[in-house]
Order: sequence, then C-alpha cells, then structure tokens
Amino acid sequence: MTKAQKTRQLIIEKSAPIFNTKGIAATAMSDIMEATKLSKGSLYVHFEDKEALSHCVVDYSLQQLVGKITAEINRHTSPKEKLIASVAFLSDPLNPPLPGGCPMLNFGMEADDTNPAVLFKIAKVVKALQHTTATIIEQGIAAGVFKKNWDAKVFAIKMFALVEGGIMISRVTGKCDQMKIILKIIKDEIEDMSV
Repeated sequence: MTKAQKTRQLIIEKSAPIFNTKGIAATAMSDIMEATKLSKGSLYVHFEDKEALSHCVVDYSLQQLVGKITAEINRHTSPKEKLIASVAFLSDPLNPPLPGGCPMLNFGMEADDTNPAVLFKIAKVVKALQHTTATIIEQGIAAGVFKKNWDAKVFAIKMFALVEGGIMISRVTGKCDQMKIILKIIKDEIEDMSV
C-alpha cells in the first residue's frame, strides 16, 4: 500500500464507528477530523465529499460484518452447528460485533427513503446472508442432518427478519430479554427440523 492508500484506509476505519453510531446525516466532517487527527483539506484529498466517504464506510462496515459472521460459521463443520453459530453471533445487540450496532439495520433504515446507492449495498448483503443460510440448510438436507421438507429459503428469510427485529427491539429498549425469546424460537425450529 502506498502512503496515500494507507491514509485513505485509516480514514475509512476511523470513520466507520462514527457513521455507524451517529448515522450518515448526523456525522460531520469535524467528527472525522477529530477521529483521524487530519485537517479538512487532507480529508478532501482522499474523498470528494462526505457522501463519497460514507459509501466507502458502508462498504467497509458491511465487509467487516460479513467477514466476522463468515469466520464464525466456518469455525464449525456440521450444518446444524453453523446455523446455530450464525444466530448466536448476533445474539447480544447491546454488545454488538461492530461499534454502533448492526450496519445493515443502521444504514438500511437511514437510507430507506434518502439514499438509493446505500440501500442497494444493504439489500445486496441481506440477500447474500439469506442465501448463505439457505445454502447451509440445503447442505444439511443433502447430508441427512435436516428433514427433507424444510423450506430453506423461507427459513432464511424468517431467521434474518427475526434476528434483525430482535436487534432493533434490544437497541431501542436497552434489554435483550425479547432477543432471548427470538433466539429460542429460531433454535427450536432448527431442532424440530433436525433428523
């Protein structure tokens, strides 16, 4: 990496928790200047404007989240363990794997009516994660771990919606009691569909 590339990457990494916590609209370049210890002029050398930086931050945050989930899934060998691990990974929204919480939820809700480019990035990751879940189930069905009548795509959508909903509820209420109920519902279905 060149010095310029390293500086650009540093700006993205230092900015990511700020954008994920405050949101794109509420994050000011002065916040980024404070976090990076760079002048406004230095920031604009690397990014045309805050919007350009925010797009890079969204990409970086989503890559971080997917990378961590993938690493957790890959620590396990059986499809059942992989499914349970992917759910357990996001089970404590008050102590999230990324500072500020789930970037899919945070950036997705903010971008819903205001930023189609960011919304497209989030939608792509949502589909990819649902596809990963469905693939794990399909592999489990093929291996005889899960019942043949389990609809992998429907469960993947359900699991994703329940987990993201649980994250939102937990963050809003400051409690994880409802998330525990959601996780039990998901785990019970995994058990029910296991051979």
